[in-house]
Formats: sequence, structure tokens, C-alpha cells
Amino acid sequence: MATEKSKQPAPDATRRSEKSRRAIYDAALDLVAEVGYPRTTVEGIAARAGVGKQTIYRWWSSKAEVLLEAFLDLSEQAADEAAPGEPYAIPDTGDLATDLKAVLRMTVDQLKDPRFEAPSRALAAEGVVNEEVGRVFVAKLLEPSLQLYVDRVRAAQEAGQVRPEVDPRIALELWVSPLAQRWLQYTGPISYDYTDTLVDYALHGLAPR
Repeated sequence: MATEKSKQPAPDATRRSEKSRRAIYDAALDLVAEVGYPRTTVEGIAARAGVGKQTIYRWWSSKAEVLLEAFLDLSEQAADEAAPGEPYAIPDTGDLATDLKAVLRMTVDQLKDPRFEAPSRALAAEGVVNEEVGRVFVAKLLEPSLQLYVDRVRAAQEAGQVRPEVDPRIALELWVSPLAQRWLQYTGPISYDYTDTLVDYALHGLAPR
């Protein structure tokens, strides 16, 4: 005859692993925000997450990999909040300037959000000295974001709002790159007025009209 204990369902290893993984993500993001990337360690992440250090090394080889995956997960959550259940795309209202200004204002908000700022800066810095981290960061996060701008500029070309010979991949750098440089190197404040001006300069040029 089976005992009450034997009738209980076996623990769900998949659910337990996902719970641990989520705790590790949260711990990595929290620690980087609190003490900075240099002082964040695998041991510290494990202690904060309530798991053994060996659990982390079973899934990742370094703290950089942990943070990168945690940040990608955070970015996916943000994208899902913006467009639940569907891939995010830059809105097309028919007015390219308005649409670019709107998405860049959202970017300013994100860059100033403490949840995103600390891990973004840490990964950007690590990517300079760690080629593998840099390649993954660009491939999985940066390039998909840039492709959204490419798609929107191409739509504007099809609508006759942008010259057909313009390369969208180069054009987007007129507003994305200055914002990234100002944010990364603290060369000036980032604000809605700043990104609105970038769009105006990019679309209308500097020469007298």
C-alpha cells in the first residue's frame, strides 16, 4: 500500500531550474546596479540568488555571460511590454520625423532607467575588451534594434519621403551614433530636445533651406 509521501508528485526539475535562472538574472542585474560591474562576482551573484556557485558555472562560463543573458532577457520583457505578443516595430504614421522622434524619446527613457543603464554601460565596456561578449551583444541586441530603423527608413523611401539612393543603414547612424556617444562618454546631457534635434538635422541637413 502506497504511503501518503509516495503519492506526492515528484519535484518539477524544469520549474526549479527556471526559478533559479530567473533568480540569477535578477541578482546579476541588481548587483551591477548596486556595486558596479568590476565588483560584481560569480560568487556574489550566487549568494544573492540563493544558489550554489556550481549552478552558475553549469550554465555560464563567466559573470559577463550571466549579465549579457540577463540583460537580453530584460530587453525582451521591455519589448513585450511595448507590443504584447508581437514583434516590436517602429510605428509608421506616415510621418518619418514624428516616428523617429517618438522611438528616440523611448530610447532616452530607457537609457536613463536604472534597470537598463548600469548593465548597458557594463556590457558596452566589457564588449570593448572581450571580443566574444562584444560580438554577442551586437548580434543579439544592437543589430536587431538597428534593423528596426532600417525597415522604417525603407518604408519612407517607398512612400517617396526619402531619396531612393540613400543607404538606410548609414542614414540611421546620423541619429543613433551621436546619441550613443553622448550617453557612453558623458559628452553632454541626453534629452527629448536633443534627440528631436538629431532627427531634424538628419532629415533636413545643415545648409540653409
